[in-house]
Amino acid sequence: MDETLLKQALEFGRPYAEKGKVAHYIPELSKADWHDLGISVHTIDGRQLRYGLHDRRFTIQSISKIINLAIALEHFGFDAVFHKAKMEPSGAAFNSMSRISDSEDIPFNPLVNSGAIAIVDLLLPIGLEAMLSSARNLCADNEITLNEDVFQSEWTNSARNHSLAYLLKSKGVITQDVEEVLKLYTQLCSLNVNADNLASLGLLLANGGVHPVTGRRFLEEEVVRTVVTIMLTCGMYDGSGEFAVRVGLPSKSGVGGGILSVVPGALGIGVYGPSLDEKGNSIAGQRILEYISRTEKLHIMDRFIRHPDSAAQA
Repeated sequence: MDETLLKQALEFGRPYAEKGKVAHYIPELSKADWHDLGISVHTIDGRQLRYGLHDRRFTIQSISKIINLAIALEHFGFDAVFHKAKMEPSGAAFNSMSRISDSEDIPFNPLVNSGAIAIVDLLLPIGLEAMLSSARNLCADNEITLNEDVFQSEWTNSARNHSLAYLLKSKGVITQDVEEVLKLYTQLCSLNVNADNLASLGLLLANGGVHPVTGRRFLEEEVVRTVVTIMLTCGMYDGSGEFAVRVGLPSKSGVGGGILSVVPGALGIGVYGPSLDEKGNSIAGQRILEYISRTEKLHIMDRFIRHPDSAAQA
């Protein structure tokens, strides 16, 4: 893999951007330029490949759910986390209320809004500053900050998330103050990152929670295995199944236009493209990742499929 491949991938994905729309339901996010595209790849052997607007800042949005889930697992353990949310794909939109209101059970997984809000109920005692510090460590960037304009824009337009949170409170899933839980959840979605940051986070997950250069362990192996598995099954909202077939990489998207992808044992990828499909995923970003996955044979199942020539030699 080299930067020529990244250029080819971006040019492959670029025409798809005009078929999507930026997130218009959050006024600050609607200001993004739908033409923007960037990619960053960080490899375990120390290479950092970049192309396009890899350093353009945008808000992390739902990709923060990966950090939140990892920190919750580290601090509170497997049982406590999955007492708040299950591990199943929902088959519904990321902000759907129907699957909660129709059930007496907990949210389907920690990566839909309802499940992520429930996880932040655990994280509330940790607080914003400590969570921001964790984000900076995991993404290898001390310049990550809270975007106050986006936070205020989201908070003003958070009626649906408020409804989800109060429904969870009524079911006993949320045990702390709803407004404080939802405020922290929204703040964590409003952190400024770039594609380089996402690639750094992806690299850490690809290497089992250990930084491959410094050797420092940031996350336990069991935590990483759990997080990456849920990324594969639930990370692209109700488009997770198709994405798993087409691209085959554990990934997490956000309506800010970012996609975080992991190639276990090899590399992390960060993509930025704010033009979204109807499910809330970067439309060009998905095509860029599909191009790279197919060209480099990175699909998670490629390593298990025996090609005819190798079978003949066996």
